[in-house]
Amino acid sequence: MFKCGSELMLRAGLCKMSDSGASGLASKWKGFSLRCALLSATILSLAGCQETTTQDHLRATRPIPSDTIALMQSKGTDTRAPILIRAFKKEAELEIWKMTAEGNYTHLKTFPMCRWSGQLGPKVKEGDRQVPEGFYTITPGQMNPSSNYYLSFNVGYPNAYDKAHNYTGGLIMVHGACSSAGCYSMTDEQIAEIYAIARESFGGGQKAIQMQSFPFRMTAENLAKHRLDPNLAFWKELKQGSDRFEVTKQETPVSVCARRYVFDKPAVASTRLDPQGLCPPMEANAEVAAAVLEKQTADDRKVAELVASGVKPVRIVYQDGGQHPQFSSRNGDVSRPDALAQGPTEIELEADKPVSAAVKLAISKAQSGVSDVPKAKPVVAAAPAKGMPANVTAFAPDSAQPSEERTFFKKLLNFEFGEADAAPEPVVVAPPAAPARAGAKSGQAPAATKPQAALKNKPAIITGAAPALQPGFMASAPVGTALN
Repeated sequence: MFKCGSELMLRAGLCKMSDSGASGLASKWKGFSLRCALLSATILSLAGCQETTTQDHLRATRPIPSDTIALMQSKGTDTRAPILIRAFKKEAELEIWKMTAEGNYTHLKTFPMCRWSGQLGPKVKEGDRQVPEGFYTITPGQMNPSSNYYLSFNVGYPNAYDKAHNYTGGLIMVHGACSSAGCYSMTDEQIAEIYAIARESFGGGQKAIQMQSFPFRMTAENLAKHRLDPNLAFWKELKQGSDRFEVTKQETPVSVCARRYVFDKPAVASTRLDPQGLCPPMEANAEVAAAVLEKQTADDRKVAELVASGVKPVRIVYQDGGQHPQFSSRNGDVSRPDALAQGPTEIELEADKPVSAAVKLAISKAQSGVSDVPKAKPVVAAAPAKGMPANVTAFAPDSAQPSEERTFFKKLLNFEFGEADAAPEPVVVAPPAAPARAGAKSGQAPAATKPQAALKNKPAIITGAAPALQPGFMASAPVGTALN
């Protein structure tokens, strides 16, 4: 039997394929449409996941609630503006963000998640009940008004990253019914509203919705607790994209090369990234990169303080996922209520080594702000990247030698930085590209709002394949490192 939500897409796909194959041959293939209709009816009767046309129409066309529309207006946005979705498994929350007239995203609503399944960590294979983690893309074709779970849309798993790691499975949805086997499950009322918000944004011209899915909110507290988790290298990768969004409040540009996420564009626009091949030189915005580095350094410092204060490393084990506390009394109509009743178990991992006097001194300096964020210094590019101008000014982070703060983090957390402490490749200045909301008037500059005001007139930089900005605890895994 087909999985819920799949039979409609399969049926539509078969008919579309058959019809296109019959194009121009109507007389020869006169009975093809009839056979397709009969096949569709057979699939429909077997799957049992399709609602009536009337029900589909009523559910899929429900208007956005009036109080949500009023909330949009109060935040300087409207029903047809683009949206972005963020999901957090441990907290069991799904956020909807809306683009304002200035071109940045503002938080609209947080929906408590009625059910998610599996454990913290990425989805790796078919049947593991894991809710995926990563950056996904939702297009209009992934919206399913005929789901057995009231309404649903496919999040786009597996993406390029997942495929590069040979992860299997698919048909991962955000849907209603409060039942999950690898999906983000909401109540019927919630999915009706989320579906309507997405539908109106697509109607306003948005071509794709970015969905950011995380194991938990990327706070210093969570990172300190999960610092010994085997998924940490992957989660630090996700944090780079999360930090970028939180600093800019703009959609995070996401690509995949060397089997890892990258968040900048290739220096040469025509370059095609190979998810499993080496990363080419990438173009980054200098001030955005500096703002992200500042946030990461502050987070590193906070993680170190928490570790030194005695926060223990833990591993959270779920019987089968969880739900938002708001739904704790709803055990009668959720999937696997027996698993929920047992709740998650926190397992304390091996205790950290005693903190030395030298490390305590470093912590004191970090708390007093003695250690500064590394600053960029101008250098001369020895050889420009292919296709780039010859005489250019370049920038590189001042991290050829490990700073006292970086050394402190390394000692305290027993973490090897790989390429992070190596002298970075030269980076080349390129003109900035100002983001704009789709449909904005030509020539009209958006008003500067925080954090956009601080990132105004941003120069761009180009770095080599190894990321130039890899501070302390949140440094990326070396290129080519397997993260699963």
